[in-house]
Amino acid sequence: IDLIENASGFAQVFPEDKYIIVDKLQKGGHIVGMTGDGVNDAPALKKADAGIAVSGATDAARAAADVVLLAPGLSVIVDAIKGARVTFERMKSYSVYRIAETIRVILFMTASIIIFNFYPVTAIMIIILAFLNDLPILAIAYDRTKVDDKPVRWNMREVLTVSTVLGIFGVISSFGIFYIAERYLHLSADIVRTFIFLKLAVAGHLTIFVTRTENHFWQRPYPSALLFWAAVSTKIVATLFAVFGWFISPIGWKHAIVVWLYALVWFVINDFFKIWTYGIVRKERVSS
Repeated sequence: IDLIENASGFAQVFPEDKYIIVDKLQKGGHIVGMTGDGVNDAPALKKADAGIAVSGATDAARAAADVVLLAPGLSVIVDAIKGARVTFERMKSYSVYRIAETIRVILFMTASIIIFNFYPVTAIMIIILAFLNDLPILAIAYDRTKVDDKPVRWNMREVLTVSTVLGIFGVISSFGIFYIAERYLHLSADIVRTFIFLKLAVAGHLTIFVTRTENHFWQRPYPSALLFWAAVSTKIVATLFAVFGWFISPIGWKHAIVVWLYALVWFVINDFFKIWTYGIVRKERVSS
């Protein structure tokens, strides 16, 4: 296996040699792709994890392959791999975002009810938040992402760790705005709920820009225009609901600005803790 892994390539091999090379690489823990066009390539094509028959391949090669290329050349394989890795990154960013948001909202609401006997948001607020969250989430499918140079795979420990850290800090920041509104600004319960509603809406959509990349939010790749404006527009709509009191108690522009500034500060804090968490998890993985 060491000889095969360290070799730059093999020439003038027999069909059984191709099969052996694929088999040895698989036993060594590799996911193996194989391209071919002739009858003698069929056994190795069938054995490989991804057997690819090129354009103009024989019927035997086509039957043994998992994928049949219709266009000449191998560039389509590269394009497919890049597309798959982009899709993977979008799925990963969505998973981290969704888990973090679930932890943030569920833990905050549960703790508020059990510890403080206070319902932080009303039923109508929950409905509005659900509708406003749909648009940015759908736009994640069109976001710009990095393309890894190496094969990618799910690391659920990393996903759960990062999302849990972001979710817990989301709970802390939510209780922070609750404390500011009730104890510092001495607002009524209904106004406090609107404070929390706006904070959940603004901070939730900002979390998308934290989770979409493993780098700092200001680094490339930048978010797509569709994702950016989807998140911005829904935050503006949530702000209008809170300021003018559409179906909820109004808080005015002054208090809305306070919530925005508070959410932006925590947005930057969460971004740095995300980088820190990724570093810790990967350092432990390398050492183990």
